[in-house]
Amino acid sequence: MSGGRWREGWRELRRYPSALLGLAIIAALVALALATPIAIPYGEALAKWRGSEAWQRNPVNAAPVWLDRLTGGEAPRTLVVESESAPVEERAFGGGRRLQIPLAFDFEAGGFPSELNLFLRAPGHAQPPFARLTWLTPDGRELALGGYRIGARERIALSQDRALERRLGGLVPHIGLLAEPGSAEAPDAEPRVLPGRYTLRLDVLAFDEEAAFDAELVLYGRVHGIAGTDHQRRDLALALMWGTPVALAFGLLAAVGTTVTTLVIAAVGVWYRGWVDATIQRLTEVNMILPILPILVMVGTLYSTSIWLMLGVVVVLGIFSAGIKMYRAMLLPIREAPYIEAARAYGASNVRIVLRYLIPRILPVLIPTFVTLIPTFVFLEASLAVLGLGDPLLPTWGKVLNDAQSQSALYNGYYYWVVSPAVLLMLTGLGFAMLGFALDRVFNPRLRSL
Repeated sequence: MSGGRWREGWRELRRYPSALLGLAIIAALVALALATPIAIPYGEALAKWRGSEAWQRNPVNAAPVWLDRLTGGEAPRTLVVESESAPVEERAFGGGRRLQIPLAFDFEAGGFPSELNLFLRAPGHAQPPFARLTWLTPDGRELALGGYRIGARERIALSQDRALERRLGGLVPHIGLLAEPGSAEAPDAEPRVLPGRYTLRLDVLAFDEEAAFDAELVLYGRVHGIAGTDHQRRDLALALMWGTPVALAFGLLAAVGTTVTTLVIAAVGVWYRGWVDATIQRLTEVNMILPILPILVMVGTLYSTSIWLMLGVVVVLGIFSAGIKMYRAMLLPIREAPYIEAARAYGASNVRIVLRYLIPRILPVLIPTFVTLIPTFVFLEASLAVLGLGDPLLPTWGKVLNDAQSQSALYNGYYYWVVSPAVLLMLTGLGFAMLGFALDRVFNPRLRSL
């Protein structure tokens, strides 16, 4: 196709608003796909998605921040209070030291946090230090939270302290410690947040004069980030971002692999005719009755769920697809065209005729089909992941949906967990479909009047 015809096709394409919208959607997806590996390198993304300490500061099953703002809520965000910024008081005694660490913070949110954890680190201590915890409220109350022996790395789950829960009148600690006194005494009354400045005071007895001691109080919010979190505290934005290049790469490679090989095989059969064409047609007819999805399910169940293996199987099964018969019908008239006879007369080889004269003649007509084929394979990869046959290493849209299904996300009200990847899948299909249908009208003049 010459440059002039491409420019003419572009001018024609601009007449269709749906094509421009489709191009905008595709451009946004491609930009996200290119930016994702830069923002989160591949190795880092895999390490985080498999489980990482980086997620332990994230709340469990937290909704996106924008969803809370959209509904006008005042759900609390995750608040981290570190001892590095606290005014630590230190006093030495024989063979050790006493530390008083006040972890102070202001709490003004309209709701209670979802969890309350204290992380302690005491590396290099020959004898484990001892810490006594005291909770100070804005109205002057002091609540003793008990004492703990501290190892090198310790997590104290204050929210799961049943003894403390009983002392707080049956309220879980992450609610009772921040509630107004007596606000839930009535049977049907809801506890109310007591806003103000809180302090968790640590009185530490360390038997080492130099070893470090760090503390970190985490009040987990009920909303987190742009995409929320899942049951393993993982930020779903990671999977949504990395799912974009994975989905587009799978769809593009599968579409290119199946379209190019199918077109070449169809052209070879048309040109050589005879037993070559007959063999190709019989293979195509056998392959047409083979169900691709059950075959992929069998491969994933019995062998491997690697996404690249699945891609190879998709390409192999797509080579002798029904498209061969369509391409054959389009190439048969071209084979008898006068310029083909002229090429044979001046001694053009069979390979040159197939690649230079037959295939290029139908390429413009195949471009719309190729564009609309990409989302087909994107949805196929997502379907495999939803069925539990996705690559276990890669964070993808389908894997997010599979996790949401296994955790009953819709039943538990975690709609964002399902809606976000579903919207991205629909946008991908919509963008390529709108562009493909417009291209069909541009390259197939008979459709312009319809």
